[in-house]
Amino acid sequence: MSIMPAKRVAPPKSVRVAFGAVGAMVLGLGATFGGLVAVVVALALLGMPLFAVLGGASELAWLTHADPEQRMLRRLAPEVFGMRFAGSPILTTIPLFTFVGYLMAESKTPERLVRAASAWVGWLPGGLAIVCVVSSAVFTLFTGGSGVTIIAVGGLLLPALRQKGYSEKFSLGLVTTGGSLGLLLPYALPLLVYAMVTSLDFQLVNKAVILPGLVVLALFVLYAVHIGIKENIPRTPFNLTEALASTWSFKWELGVFVLLVVGITMNMTDIDEAAGLVALYTLCIECFIYKDISIKKDLVRVAKSSMALAGAVILILAMANALTNYVVNQRIPDAVLTMMLHVGFDKTWHFLIIMNLFLLVLGMIMDGFSAILVAVPLILPFAAHFGLGPFHVAIMFILNLELAFSCPPLGLNLFISSFRFNRPVVSLYRIALPFVGLLGIALVAITFVPHLSNALVLGDIQGWRDRATREHRTPREAWRLECVQHDPSNPLPCSEDDKKNFPNGMMPAPAVAAGTVGATTVPATQAGKGAVHGDHGDNDDDDEDLKALILGKEGKDAGAPQTGSPAAADETEDDLKNIIKGSK
Repeated sequence: MSIMPAKRVAPPKSVRVAFGAVGAMVLGLGATFGGLVAVVVALALLGMPLFAVLGGASELAWLTHADPEQRMLRRLAPEVFGMRFAGSPILTTIPLFTFVGYLMAESKTPERLVRAASAWVGWLPGGLAIVCVVSSAVFTLFTGGSGVTIIAVGGLLLPALRQKGYSEKFSLGLVTTGGSLGLLLPYALPLLVYAMVTSLDFQLVNKAVILPGLVVLALFVLYAVHIGIKENIPRTPFNLTEALASTWSFKWELGVFVLLVVGITMNMTDIDEAAGLVALYTLCIECFIYKDISIKKDLVRVAKSSMALAGAVILILAMANALTNYVVNQRIPDAVLTMMLHVGFDKTWHFLIIMNLFLLVLGMIMDGFSAILVAVPLILPFAAHFGLGPFHVAIMFILNLELAFSCPPLGLNLFISSFRFNRPVVSLYRIALPFVGLLGIALVAITFVPHLSNALVLGDIQGWRDRATREHRTPREAWRLECVQHDPSNPLPCSEDDKKNFPNGMMPAPAVAAGTVGATTVPATQAGKGAVHGDHGDNDDDDEDLKALILGKEGKDAGAPQTGSPAAADETEDDLKNIIKGSK
């Protein structure tokens, strides 16, 4: 009996197109930036661990440096263990918040959250869909990851949505894209990492994100209402008793927000201390109050899983930080900016479009934390050149991550949903498009209406201005919050008015034609001496005070200018020398 050879099946057209596009991209990168870049990108696309790609790219970049003295392997370690990275308190929060997320995902927190949300908003048109939006956003905020939300909340709500009468297309698209909605809410982990990288005040970032986050949630809620009316979904009558009872059953999880927000806003704890308190609190309520998690059976398993994920994230961040050092050291963003200006991309809206496309692609091929670490050093010099605000850039960053997670063909949420609900990933592309469109609308609005991103922090900025006015100095803190700075240690004015009022970022010279000091008339050019150096206009007087103090002069004469002949000046210097030497 002969065995016929199996018939060879050609790969689907979509697969061939995808591989062809990837191959063309790798060849294009190789032709533009060299073979090493092409090899690194190819290895990343073939599945090499991301930390190895980032760390290896950093080492290869240094080892092939044009300057032989720079070709050293030790270039990697100093940036990884430097205070800017290893000393950041936000780094400590990653394993702690990850542990909190795993504890909640393994407990019955998703059920309690869905019950409470259903009781309060289930009576609205599209009520259960609104429950899915709110629950997904809150749970993602708790856990810090969209994947956990899709598995926990999505797995719970997808059957309920279908049973309620929602179409499979809408239900699957909602639970798939809803997993990333919580990234644009206060205290979300990506926001904290962004604040760590850019040295922004994380409390102000958490305040600034509230309005854009509500805009995104409002778009999803309105779409849910539209579908509820369109598909004639029956509503659940509002029951105050059930609403109060469900909220009471969820009260211990609400304590997480109370601990976190009150501890930080009242300056009772730093962010890492608050994360530690939240982790201990969550452990206590899940193990000893709700008793959803057994210390003997579950705790070790949950801790191992959460620490494995947190360790992987920190390792990726460390290697991305090392690669960032090379990018900054070699002034690569400056070279790219020069090239962009040379080819005609010299308008702010040009840059905004290019930046959003770049972040979207980067967010699809990297996890959120790595994308922030890699992209921030590349983007900030351009943002400084075009005068963008730091909160505006931060919100666009995080919203691009939300969009990238759900965007075909490589969005992470699509693959997680495909695995969780046993659907071909290609079948989710069209399903996700309406929700991707909503995120795209939000991104366009936030990109071209910067006021949405900084409206809630304008009072803080004005507070710094008022303080600087009272102290008669430049409002440097306000400038750091108003626009991205080329050199954060030496902030410069952002608005045209400030540029006129504070030339070169210094206090203006006093407009005095001629100054009279003591009995001596000083020419105008000499009267302004010292003041032209900004805030250091009193340096000369301070030097004279010091001389007078050493010479034993009276305080009333300490600030008086030295007048008289050059011989008198020489005599004064001799007296000073004699005092220092101990001579009479």
